Amino acid sequence: MKKIEIIFNGIKEKVPENTSISDLIRLSDEKESDLIVELNNKFVFSQTYTSTILSDGDKIEFINPDFGG
Repeated sequence: MKKIEIIFNGIKEKVPENTSISDLIRLSDEKESDLIVELNNKFVFSQTYTSTILSDGDKIEFINPDFGG
């Protein structure tokens, strides 16, 4: 299986080619339901997580909002 290299939360990672944002969320075992995702410094809408496929060199950030009072 061919792998691509991405920068995930500031760390170089190798993931399988054709990995979607939804796949990466599953692979990272992310449980936060209010997760914010940025791909190459741009906000990604949650309804496009399945159709957004990562490319070699992409920079992706998972941001967990801290809702405090």
